[in-house]
Amino acid sequence: QVQLVESGGGLVQAGGSLRLSCAASGRTFSRNGMGWFRQAPGKEREFVTAISWSADTLYSQSESLKGRFTISRDNAKNTVYLQMNSLKPEDTAVYYCAAGPGHGIATTRYYYDYWGQGTRVTVSS
Repeated sequence: QVQLVESGGGLVQAGGSLRLSCAASGRTFSRNGMGWFRQAPGKEREFVTAISWSADTLYSQSESLKGRFTISRDNAKNTVYLQMNSLKPEDTAVYYCAAGPGHGIATTRYYYDYWGQGTRVTVSS
């Protein structure tokens, strides 16, 4: 059974940092593109960032996200990370990890085949 399990979410004050992890099990995703999305209450699921199997990265062009988040991967551990710095209250959301069908990456949620259950991030002001 393929599973993506996110962890590392929690409550943090504005200006703080969190590092989310997404651990895959059931198969290796070392040759798959992986992405992070988030969904705030009452809003659509939003693309945050993605990383290809060769570590090429793609980031949201949203001004609110630029320069604060970094994606990385450790293929030996079958894990993808999202480092989030200078967090703002508007970053409050459930963050989801996703795996694509191949090497590439995309900004649309519909490209990705596998999803984790999400990890909640709450940023207090």
